[in-house]
Amino acid sequence: MFARAAMDHFTKSQHHHFTTYNPPMTDSPPASSRAVVLLSGGLDSATVLAIAKHAGHTVTALSFDYGQRHRHELRAAEAVANSFDITDHRLARIDLRAFGGSALTDTIDVPKDRDESAMSHGIPVTYVPARNTIFLSYALALAEVIGAADIYIGVNAVDYSGYPDCRPQYIQAFEQMANLATRAAVEGHIQLTVHTPLIDLPKPDIIRRGLELGVDYALTHSCYDPLPGDKPCEHCDACLIRQRAFASLGMTDPVLTQARC
Repeated sequence: MFARAAMDHFTKSQHHHFTTYNPPMTDSPPASSRAVVLLSGGLDSATVLAIAKHAGHTVTALSFDYGQRHRHELRAAEAVANSFDITDHRLARIDLRAFGGSALTDTIDVPKDRDESAMSHGIPVTYVPARNTIFLSYALALAEVIGAADIYIGVNAVDYSGYPDCRPQYIQAFEQMANLATRAAVEGHIQLTVHTPLIDLPKPDIIRRGLELGVDYALTHSCYDPLPGDKPCEHCDACLIRQRAFASLGMTDPVLTQARC
């Protein structure tokens, strides 16, 4: 039952409306021009979307309704996609609550007010088991169907809160597997590349790059435990990392400015 529900369907967003997706009957652009971008609605994924657009790709954005406790990130993903005129924004519905084991999908408390030392030790309870593997697998399937040779994901091995599936060696292993596991790669039609343009950048450098490319960070949302009205809690790891990054640039996180108005 779960397997059927997990693979239920992709849906497609056309500026605020999710509708059932049917593969296009018209000719597709060349594979080299198409890219799938994983879009969570957070700071990093918004920046990666801007980078992929700047590189000249025709972007298909892919977001996930995976049973997360809060819906704010899906609203943020839609807003970010619309701000970049992404007309092909898909939503994949899966249910990671069936496994639990994370503060983002279960009743586990989100850690608050941790210092940088605490964040750098151990894998926190906000880690969602195998989430990036699942997300990248969906992106791989979508890329093969639409003829895309490129997948973009906003993983970061600097400010990554200890998540094991944000490391370069993990991405390299997944890319190798992807080129062994798909018909498009085996038959020589596509050599798939998983792009991680942020993987070794400190958060302030990520923000600088996004600002250069026109990212409106007021549209993004990173909080693990938002308050009513989608206001950031300002105390979880994700909020603190954002605040420190903007402060190092002499700025206030625009999400906080907006929330306090």
